[in-house]
Amino acid sequence: MAGRLPPLNPLRAFEAAARLGSLTRAAAELHVTHGAVSHQIRVLETWLGVKLFERAGQRLKLTAHGAELLPTVSAAFEDIAAATARMTRPTTSGALSVACVPALLSLWLLPRIGSFIGRYPEIRLSFSASNDPDSIHSSDVDVAILYGDGSWADCWVKLWTSLELFPVASPTLINNRPIRSIRDIGDHVILHGDDGREWHTWLAAADALDLKRGQQLFFSDARLAIEAAVHGLGIALGDTITAASLLAKGQLVAPFNLAVPATDAFYVACRKNVRATPIVSVFVDWLFAELKEDDARAEPQLTAQRAVRR
Repeated sequence: MAGRLPPLNPLRAFEAAARLGSLTRAAAELHVTHGAVSHQIRVLETWLGVKLFERAGQRLKLTAHGAELLPTVSAAFEDIAAATARMTRPTTSGALSVACVPALLSLWLLPRIGSFIGRYPEIRLSFSASNDPDSIHSSDVDVAILYGDGSWADCWVKLWTSLELFPVASPTLINNRPIRSIRDIGDHVILHGDDGREWHTWLAAADALDLKRGQQLFFSDARLAIEAAVHGLGIALGDTITAASLLAKGQLVAPFNLAVPATDAFYVACRKNVRATPIVSVFVDWLFAELKEDDARAEPQLTAQRAVRR
């Protein structure tokens, strides 16, 4: 088969020149010189043993042989372009199901997902609010973003970001009942997004494990605890990812300059057999790229805060 095919570069030069009716325009499309296009056409004419163009100054006119060859060559290049499009289409079309920690889904992912939708409009996204590691192995979930220690077996797992924890409260609550010292926390309702371990971690770092505790409310996830804090029900623990936008908008304030590393972190995970699929790859790549952009945007603010503290 290869022995019966003309050389491909001369065919490309012929097709472009015939379609555009100009050697100059063909050279611009192919990003080569005018002379290179002319040379490639002469190579093809020599190989075929026929004339393909009648040249009259700058004008090109197909000969009978050229007019016979052009439709076949054009169709062949169109078929190649269509096949290439079909090969790349899986990266930009199809269904993708994402399970995500509720707080991260509500407060970080959804406000940013528009950029992903704009880039990949043919991907049909579905979301579920969950922090269940079993979702990694569910056929109904393609990608899971989980909060935990990352020690999940028989799957692909990668650390997305670690966190720092710090108390947050609504400005109204603090205005009504000021928090001037860590001991003042005992006069407020403590809001938990877990079984109490994270508050224990922060109070230990603050040397306040003996703090007198008043009323406490426990929620099934951090999102609900944060929402309760926004509504002025008490003091919750925020983190550097999910609470950032609420702090920036002034819906929450951080009364203390003490943040401690969380024991757990956010991880991206999926089944090993789907990790290499293009649709999963583009979403995972987007997640890490978006986080990197967040870090870049936050750095000037952190620098300014450090300067003020100094």
